[in-house]
Amino acid sequence: MKIDVVTLFPEMFDGPLGHSMVKRAIDKEAVEINRVNLRAFGKGKHQQVDDTPYGGGAGMLLKPEPLFEAVESIEERHPDSKKRVILMDPAGKPFNQKMAEEFSEEEHLVFLCGHYEGYDERIRSLVTDEVSLGDYVLTGGELASMVMIDATVRLLPGVLGNADSAVTDSHSSGLLEHPHYTRPAEYKGMRVPDVLTNGNHALIDEWRHKESLKRTFLRRPDMLEGRSFSKKEEQWLEEFKAEENK
Repeated sequence: MKIDVVTLFPEMFDGPLGHSMVKRAIDKEAVEINRVNLRAFGKGKHQQVDDTPYGGGAGMLLKPEPLFEAVESIEERHPDSKKRVILMDPAGKPFNQKMAEEFSEEEHLVFLCGHYEGYDERIRSLVTDEVSLGDYVLTGGELASMVMIDATVRLLPGVLGNADSAVTDSHSSGLLEHPHYTRPAEYKGMRVPDVLTNGNHALIDEWRHKESLKRTFLRRPDMLEGRSFSKKEEQWLEEFKAEENK
């Protein structure tokens, strides 16, 4: 996979791209990440990339020319790759695990990181996706793009030590992930559930499934809306409701 990030602050990516799973992916050559300095495409003596909005208003907007030219420079470097151009925008579609899975199947991702008050509207003609990290506003799109890159790159083949890790993550199955335990078996009076120590993998799988459903029911009931349930899951849900009403 190729990833290009168009940003005014390329140095912000040094830490996140130099550690953990993203670094492993780069070292394994599963991904190639390039930072494109938007300032290099600025105009005039001061390499201006922003200007005041027509009609007045607070703040500054990113001008169209620098962003168009930055994207064109990426196209010149990779003329034959199929690109998905992602605009970081608080008004965009909320990012989620399904989107990360979609992105991980792509050949080439281009992230456009805004700053200041926003973008000249014409920039959107470059874009295939407008994506938001959540219902809040950040100073710029850099932090949001880092999160999306991390969530996407960790899904690439060979990046995680155990391929099953991604499958069992919270949200991948439509449920929150079940609780985990490790040694010691008892700590400060808190014991690991017996089912996890008896070696019966069928019972362990059932326990994990039930606990995933329970955690989702208690913490994110909205994730269960519209979901189809097996008879066993319906029984468990009735148990959870009875416990909650005690």
